Formats: sequence, C-alpha cells, structure tokens
Amino acid sequence: MTPQARGHLAMLIFSALVAGSFSLGSMVANEIAPTAFNAARFAIAAVLIGVAAIATTGISRDAARAPWRYLVLGGLFGTYFVLMFYGLKTAPPVSAAAVFTLTPVMSAIAAWVLLRQITTARMALALTVGAVGALWVIFRADWQAFQAFEIGVGEIIYFWGCAAHAIYTPMVRRLNRGEPAVVFAFGTLVAGCLILTFWGWSDIRATDWANLPGIVWVTLIYISLFATAASFVLVQFAALCLPSAKVMAYTYLIPSWVILWEIALGRPAPTALVLVGAALTAVALLLLLKGEDSPANTATISD
Repeated sequence: MTPQARGHLAMLIFSALVAGSFSLGSMVANEIAPTAFNAARFAIAAVLIGVAAIATTGISRDAARAPWRYLVLGGLFGTYFVLMFYGLKTAPPVSAAAVFTLTPVMSAIAAWVLLRQITTARMALALTVGAVGALWVIFRADWQAFQAFEIGVGEIIYFWGCAAHAIYTPMVRRLNRGEPAVVFAFGTLVAGCLILTFWGWSDIRATDWANLPGIVWVTLIYISLFATAASFVLVQFAALCLPSAKVMAYTYLIPSWVILWEIALGRPAPTALVLVGAALTAVALLLLLKGEDSPANTATISD
C-alpha cells in the first residue's frame, strides 16, 4: 500500500470515529463544562498516546526541540474541541457535522498561506459542492432561512472552532521536523492538556466528578480513546502523506456517519431534503479523491 493510500485509509477511519463525538457530545454538552471535559480527555489521550509512543517508536530527546510547536498545535486543537462542545449545547449533531464540512475550504486557504499549496480547478469545484451541501444541512433545506441567513448560535460558535482545526492541519506539516506521527501527537496532547488545565482550572475544580451522569463517563472514554487519541494520530499521519485540503476532504463523510449514529442511538432520521445535502458532501469527497495525489512535500495539489 502506498503512503497516499495509507493516508486515505487513515482519514476514512478518522471520519467514522469522529462522527460519534457529535452524537455523544450533544448528549453531555450541558452536563459538564467544556473546558473541564476537554482537559480530562486530553489528559487521558496523552497517557494512551505516550504509552503507544514508548512501546513503538520511542520518544527521543530530539522530539523536544522547539517545544513551542506543540503549544501552537495543542492550542489550536484545544480551541477546536472546546468550541465544539459549546456549540453542541444548542446545535443539533447533524447540523454541527455539516458546519465541520466547511473545514476543507478553510483548510485549503490556510494551506495556501502557510505552505503555498495550490488548489486545482477540480478541487475548487469539489470544495464548492461540499460547501453547498453543508449549507443545505445547516439551514435544514429551508430556503427562507437561508435567505434570512438565520444561523443558530451553536453553529456560529462551532464555526470558529472549525477555523482553528483548518489551520491546525497545514501547521502539522509546517512544524513537524521528522518526528513520527505518534510522538508528534503525544507532544501536542500534552501541550493541549496543559493549556486547557490552566485556562479551565476554575471549571475543573467546580466539577463534581464523583456524581457525573454515567453518559458523561461513557462519552469521555469514547472520545478520549477514539475521537482524540486515535484521531490525533490518524490526522497527523495523513497530513504527512496527503495535501491538507484532501486530508480535510474526509470531513465531508461525517454528516452521513452522524446520521447513522443518530439512527443507531434511537433518534429520528433527518428529513429527505436534508439528506440531499449530506449526499452532496459525499459527491464532493468523490471529486476530491479522483486521481492520485502528488507527493506530500510538493506545493501543488495534483488532479
């Protein structure tokens, strides 16, 4: 399997795992402060990834070079996760997932600024189709709501979190100095945990950890294991193999995955019109993945 193929497989798994965090996160967003929850998830994930790094590649002293890099990446991803949970306090899971599908557009812009990666005409078309599908879901196929541009507060909050995520992806390649993905992820998680602990210390102290509802612990374990630890490694691995816009292209699958999660959890399925928007995001993914990628270190994204 080529590095590009492994990168695609990593992001396919990533999309399925992350989708669960929307459905589960919406169930606990009002049960615990977002900063406290995410400080705990980063701590758990850091321990898991640290053990994995020691058991596989090891953690060399060279990985500690320029530790500010991890603070930058940890701050970006910490911002994304905290704003995601604030957004899920009011935004429906499928709608929030649709907001996330705007990330490839923002990531393509960030990649041009940071890496001078150029988006081809076909990729621009795919990003446009995906954005239309995302807006279709966000506005719940309501043309009058779109004309009035009535977006929920939760979606707006989460949008800014997605902007941080979009910058994070090209920054991984910009700041990586040859460290293995698992080691780089460990440094990022530790830094993110420190930032969130400092920023949310009052929320952490105020949380009654012993009496939290069981669903909070279930969500914390799932998100720490799969939507944080595993996704960190998967995204960082893929970002070293694929252009940034194609890494984030897999976010287009997330609304469809979330719909399946919602049905599995016993919630009603979205209307048929909303499903049209999810289908458009899937079409965008196919357009983005048509053809082979250029090597990861090139500045131009090939067709």
